[in-house]
Amino acid sequence: MSYQALYRVWRPQRFDDVIGQDVITTTLKNAIITNQLSHAYLFAGPRGTGKTSDAKILAKAINCPNQKDGEPCNECEICQSITNGTLNDVIEIDAASNNGVEEIRDVRDKAKYAPTQATYKVYIIDEVHMLSTGAFNALLKTLEEPPAHVIFILATTEPQKIPATIISRVQRFDFKRITSQDILSRMEFILNEKGIEYDDQALRVIAKSAEGGMRDALSILDQVLSFGFDKVTYDNALQVTGSVTKSLLAQYLNNAVKHDVQAALSNVREMLDSGKDAERFIEDLIKYCQDILLYQQSPEMVEEAELGVIDDKFKALTESIDASTIYQMIVDLNDIQNQMKYTMHPDVYLDVLTVKLASTQAQPATNVTSASSSQNVENNVDIADNSTIRALKDQINSLQKQVEELTKNGVQVKAESAKPVEQPKRSTNRNNARSTGKVNVTKIYPILDNATREDLNNVKNIWDELLGELDVTQRALMKVSKPVAASHDGIVVSFEYAFLFQKASNDQKLLDDLSNGLDRILHNIPDFIFIPSDQWPEIRKGYIVAQKNGGREVKSPNLDSSVENPGENDDNNIEKSEENSKLVKQATQLFGEEIIDVKDD
Repeated sequence: MSYQALYRVWRPQRFDDVIGQDVITTTLKNAIITNQLSHAYLFAGPRGTGKTSDAKILAKAINCPNQKDGEPCNECEICQSITNGTLNDVIEIDAASNNGVEEIRDVRDKAKYAPTQATYKVYIIDEVHMLSTGAFNALLKTLEEPPAHVIFILATTEPQKIPATIISRVQRFDFKRITSQDILSRMEFILNEKGIEYDDQALRVIAKSAEGGMRDALSILDQVLSFGFDKVTYDNALQVTGSVTKSLLAQYLNNAVKHDVQAALSNVREMLDSGKDAERFIEDLIKYCQDILLYQQSPEMVEEAELGVIDDKFKALTESIDASTIYQMIVDLNDIQNQMKYTMHPDVYLDVLTVKLASTQAQPATNVTSASSSQNVENNVDIADNSTIRALKDQINSLQKQVEELTKNGVQVKAESAKPVEQPKRSTNRNNARSTGKVNVTKIYPILDNATREDLNNVKNIWDELLGELDVTQRALMKVSKPVAASHDGIVVSFEYAFLFQKASNDQKLLDDLSNGLDRILHNIPDFIFIPSDQWPEIRKGYIVAQKNGGREVKSPNLDSSVENPGENDDNNIEKSEENSKLVKQATQLFGEEIIDVKDD
């Protein structure tokens, strides 16, 4: 027999073989044991997480005559036929290529006929979100009231594209990304079964590169085995995945921080000469900087994500680099990454980036600062302030003497408002500098119109539980966020750092996972609006001003109509505004409009 890929050979054949989806497999087994089967299921989640495998296992389990504890025997004729794809009563349909109305009408017509061998006729429709609107409508009635002998299993990677009328008629299961630790354990099991020697570090590289997909991990492992003649080594894994060694990343950043341009350029040459991809190098650098930043705040989170492998060079970097330097590095790396997409000479951009990082890191970051770095900046400003204060004191003393002389001579001095003397502006934000993100207040105000303290408390109470359902990377991103306003239809979430706010705003997968989590916990899917925490006070103030002006939108400084969010409870301010309006009306009725002059405080 010809060679088969690892992910095909080691595809799960029982619910207990499925990795990282214990809640789903337990629920399905219990439903089979108690004979509480639904007529339709929706399996949603990222690629390579076990959706189609679970669908085929479910089809075997409900039809297996020797089924035990909800598991198929995998030895009877029906189980083996389903495994081989030869049983006519289990029909797999690829919705990507069969997405028309006619194909679904054919399914609807054939579903009326009883199964020939099995107990249930099972339709597995993969990538169901690819069906056309007409095809969904054709499936709707059959999906709602199918014959007693028919079960539909729909699988998709994009559940948000499925009509709500379909979702409301199925039992939904959301598959999560598989953790790197689970992927690592599965690969170790497979290699031990095959009797192949491997390097632990190599498997960790593969597990991280798979990004939560078991199929992706086994495909990469297949490539490494082919590349290394059935040997899994660390160098081979780096070559196949295109990753850069952590030691080279640490050495490069260390040279950049020390302003050793020549050494940093040598690191770039070494990386390019070894055949590494320039864009992958930038991506690895951004991830490495993110890990440094997170390690300074929560070491255990990074250790979990890195599978417990944290070297001494990494720890030394976290102690020697301040947060503001990391923020500025990430901004520069992100800019270069965007520019490199449109060039045929990435090495030029890498050299420019290296010179920039190694030459400018002595300057404090201008767009984002941490609490420690902002304190250093303020100390420097205080030194400059001392000379200004002394000059102002001398000027005041001189003016006071002149006033005393004029008073002795009988001249009356008229007090005038003192003209403010310009002083150096100092930053008052100790958490982060002014964010560059723009916020769409038109999306925020409707949420604030209906925001209540009860809705906000409900979200805060389940916030930790909601974040616990995210993967490690998403939890790290959301760790510095908190809900600041909530209504039934929307939630405003503020981010402490502008870089993480921008990253979260562009992460559609994160938004989908948050919505799915809230749907499971609160049975409600509100809209999420992200904002930088430093803009929240101005947004809230602008909303209150808009209320005072009769509901017209009043834009605050540094706000634009292009991004997101509101904030906490402004009920007291809104109530005061309403009370003022009532007082004005009563005064007008008593004294007339001619003599009423309303002034804002």
